[in-house]
Amino acid sequence: MKIGYGFYAHMLNDREFAFARQAGATHAVVHLVDYTHGGDQDSEGKKNNQPVGNQQGWGRAGVDPEVWEVDSLRRLKRRLTDAGLELFAIENFDPADWYDVLLGGPRRADQIERLKRIIRNVGRAGIPVFGYNFSIAGVASRQSGAFARGGAESVGMNGVDERPIPNGMVWNMVYDAEAAPGELSPASEAELWDRVEVFLQELLPVAEEAGVILAAHPDDPPVERVRRQPRLVWRPDRYDRLLDLFPSKSNGLEFCLGTLAEMPGHDLLETLKHFLERDALAYVHFRNVRGTAPSYVETFIDDGDIDMLAVMRLLKAYDYQGVLIPDHTPQMTCDAPWHAGMAYALGYMHALNTCVEAES
Repeated sequence: MKIGYGFYAHMLNDREFAFARQAGATHAVVHLVDYTHGGDQDSEGKKNNQPVGNQQGWGRAGVDPEVWEVDSLRRLKRRLTDAGLELFAIENFDPADWYDVLLGGPRRADQIERLKRIIRNVGRAGIPVFGYNFSIAGVASRQSGAFARGGAESVGMNGVDERPIPNGMVWNMVYDAEAAPGELSPASEAELWDRVEVFLQELLPVAEEAGVILAAHPDDPPVERVRRQPRLVWRPDRYDRLLDLFPSKSNGLEFCLGTLAEMPGHDLLETLKHFLERDALAYVHFRNVRGTAPSYVETFIDDGDIDMLAVMRLLKAYDYQGVLIPDHTPQMTCDAPWHAGMAYALGYMHALNTCVEAES
């Protein structure tokens, strides 16, 4: 198993690369979308906080389309390689590039061609995985507070956000600031599944040819509807449904332990075992929570409902050789809250990995 680090767009610099390597990471999962650009958290010192959003979303989409070009991807990969890190995955499309794919709108065909080009570029740059979250509302209904041990700042959920999404916004980001006033019409669950079927039918052959795995993230929070829009993967069986639509080595899972643990009514270890047996895990978000939707909080890695040692043992038993990243973590009370929390998580992950290796 490989320990990785997730870099948000504002973290793509030599100082952050050095921190990750010093903390023991060997692989990188990169977000190229600057989620909070032009929003309430678009300032130094605020971007590291997990965004919770408001009625108008996190920020503005489509800021820098050049980051998806093959030369730009190759430069980023070289910089990470020079820092001792292997670029393993890109996480999330820019909402500006696929809003009508998510909405089933008039520009869907053109946007699918854009996504195909992005996946081809990712493959040409030698990046093996592309994570995505097929969601209209995105990560919504969260709140921040002193929810973690010792009063550390974290995020959680206490009820579903039922406010409608304004026109011109999808996945918490504004893709059209000039959109007509009004609200996004609610979609049905069947319509959302029809849309993801079109997406996979078009993208998977391209991904297979490019040598890229498309890795689906479950919906966070995992509830049936958020902001009046349906969710795709809000129960473990929906992951099976997604895999069964088009069985392919390029149809994989971005397996988020925290989000899966937020889903009530299942045994997380049995769920993990099931998808390990399906050989479906592209990479793992290795984080912990307490409670289930619609009422949960994110915790330090050693302080939630998930037995992380049992998870690591199960991954080892199935000879999982992929990447684990902390994804995000509570922030610690010090001069570098985000980095202290991430260093703690990475250290704990290394200790768990050492334990299971010693047991084998």
